[in-house]
Amino acid sequence: MLPVLLVHGIDDTAARMKHIQRALLAAGFPHVRAMQISPPDGSIPLEAMGAQVRQEAAQLLFASGAAQVDVVAYSMGALATRYFIQRLGGQALVRRYISLAAPHHGTYLAYLRPNAGARQMRPGSALLQALNADRASWGQVEVYSFWSPFDLMVRPARSAQLEWAHDRRFNVLLHPWMSSDRRVIRAVVESLGDEK
Repeated sequence: MLPVLLVHGIDDTAARMKHIQRALLAAGFPHVRAMQISPPDGSIPLEAMGAQVRQEAAQLLFASGAAQVDVVAYSMGALATRYFIQRLGGQALVRRYISLAAPHHGTYLAYLRPNAGARQMRPGSALLQALNADRASWGQVEVYSFWSPFDLMVRPARSAQLEWAHDRRFNVLLHPWMSSDRRVIRAVVESLGDEK
């Protein structure tokens, strides 16, 4: 089993991913690390967050001795991880990427925050347009998008879909519950444990 890096969302800490971390460890994954984006409030651009994800992935690879890592990323953290994969060489280091409730095409709620990272999460932002137009930059990474039609943070909810990816809909009632819902966690464990 490959090491797994877990990435939280805006205004969160690494503790957001504790339920997934516990489930993966219980399933026998030997190396599971929940990283901390700093600062976590979206005040730095996604490019800077992506660099933090790259650093954490490199440390996890070194500690585990593995050649690749799987990444499970929630909300804003999923966009930071995309930047790492698509722009910072992560496509060679990541085998599987699972996004949970991520505003891949932006969210209207980002208009409520003026800081750098939030502005990049607005629908039609230059960064999101560039990432979404560049399918080739994923390389051989297996991409999964897990989302809920009831998500009130990702508006419209379909923004969390990557139509060409392994797309999974979960009827989870609240945005934060996507990181703790048993059905979602079971799907994460199964998706990462499948050796294909």
